[in-house]
Amino acid sequence: MTSSHLRAKASCGAANPGCSRLSAGSLRLAIRRFLPQETFPPGVVCRSCERASLPLRSIVPAKVFATAICISLLTACNVGPKYTPPAVPPPPAFKEAAPAAYSSAPPGAWQPAQPQDAVLKGKWWEMFNEPELNTLEDQLNIDNQNIAQYFQNFMAARAQVGEARAGYYPTVTANPSVNNSRSSTNGTASPIIAAGSGSTATGTTATTTGASTTTARIVSDFSLPVDASWQPDLWGRIRNTVHEFQYAAQVSAADLENERLTEQAALAEYYFELRGQDALQDVYNRTIEADRQSLALTRALAETGIDNQEAVAQAEVTLKDAEATGTGIATNRALYEHAMATLIGKSASTFSMPVKSLSTPLPAIPVGIPSELLQRRPDIAAAERTLAQANAVIGVEKAAYYPTLSLTGSGGLQSSSISKLFSLPALFWSLGASASETIFDAGLRRATVTQYTATYNADVAAYKQTVLTAFQQVEDYISTLRIISEQIVRQNEAIQAAQRYLEIATARYQTGLDPYLDVITAENTLLADQQTVVTLRVNEMTAAVQLIQALGGGWDVTQLPAAAQVSSKDAPGKGAVTSSSHLMP
Repeated sequence: MTSSHLRAKASCGAANPGCSRLSAGSLRLAIRRFLPQETFPPGVVCRSCERASLPLRSIVPAKVFATAICISLLTACNVGPKYTPPAVPPPPAFKEAAPAAYSSAPPGAWQPAQPQDAVLKGKWWEMFNEPELNTLEDQLNIDNQNIAQYFQNFMAARAQVGEARAGYYPTVTANPSVNNSRSSTNGTASPIIAAGSGSTATGTTATTTGASTTTARIVSDFSLPVDASWQPDLWGRIRNTVHEFQYAAQVSAADLENERLTEQAALAEYYFELRGQDALQDVYNRTIEADRQSLALTRALAETGIDNQEAVAQAEVTLKDAEATGTGIATNRALYEHAMATLIGKSASTFSMPVKSLSTPLPAIPVGIPSELLQRRPDIAAAERTLAQANAVIGVEKAAYYPTLSLTGSGGLQSSSISKLFSLPALFWSLGASASETIFDAGLRRATVTQYTATYNADVAAYKQTVLTAFQQVEDYISTLRIISEQIVRQNEAIQAAQRYLEIATARYQTGLDPYLDVITAENTLLADQQTVVTLRVNEMTAAVQLIQALGGGWDVTQLPAAAQVSSKDAPGKGAVTSSSHLMP
């Protein structure tokens, strides 16, 4: 039995608590798992634990490495705070959508869709039954450059998740090298006296009777080293970092959907604004035609002596004013048309919209209940995921209070001959473990945790404000629709009255009872009422779009990718960031 085996036996028998009693512990299991059976010399038995013993030169590094492995395999602690979304109690119902608010509404006024718990779904713009708008919205989802920008931001956020996940795994590097060196021929060799002779030799250097001759040598070195290092995530630092970027990617996905909804709503608003300009142009076209007929009438009456040239001049002024105002309507229409072209990703120089008067009826919009609003608005989802991200950052900073463990290993092949490089004697290896802990940092870690805790609290306030603003916007646009629709009903009645007034004033003027000034007054009254109705109709349609946007469009939180899915290969496309899974913290 060799001396090293005897020392191993003595060590095993003497240090009984550290060796023989570990048969059920993680160290012994790790040693038997990670070291090959050939390492245990045959016939060498530990009398205390009755297992094959290692030579002393092998068991010491094996114990160190196995202990480190066992520590790293333990379930890592997560020292960060547990995340719980803040509670914002929603009201039981929207006040402005209550049936009592519509009890005195005139016939034909708008009312929310029934039942109240119905929600918007899918392509919400299709409820307006405008084929042109449907086509434009489909083009916007594909070619809008703001949506494309937000999509690339989401893809960058997904990539950051992959960067963070790389911290779970070891880093392995290889540095193969080949070196050739030649020694100098200048110098004196150290003689080695050979026994029984009068000469010395060192390699290729021969020395005779005190004089030495040095011959140059060329030495080759072939090396193929591999280094590995790993920091086990004992305190959840890497885990919380991954969560931080996962939640950030979810925030980016929600921002993408919020931007998509914003662009869709803007396109619908511009569309109805443009149709409103077409309707207003139609009003002025009819007014200009009526003014021309009135001018012809005044001229005829002036020629017959019933009226005078003053009435003719008044009719001419009225006509020219209407023509000038009607011409200016084209300015606003062009601006809306150019804005629509930009939204759908086309040049304004190549895009045009046909003239079509606004005649779209206002659809019944399902407003749902307030508690569902928290799950239907992407900006609320983004604010909530921002909270989760801020909470994960606190966990990352708290992990700095605890020590870090580093495991390193290196090995490879090295030989002076390429033919012997892949032989067993050319093998070399080393294993090591180290731990580090900050002893003094003048309160840096505490201040950092305090900073990010305050950031989290600020995000809580921002989340609650976002929710409150969402409730306000829904109430605002419901009341706007209700009031405007009632106002339109009354204004249409005013138009009918103004039309009768114009007919009476025209008839009295033709019979010479009243001056032409009464006709001008009646015409201006009718024109003002018609303008007001067109403006109210445009405001009504844009308020409907704004209400749909405030309700989240057809989006809900189930379409947001779960945290584990944001870095998967099945990435959502630019057309939608959807997932069948619910939002997961």
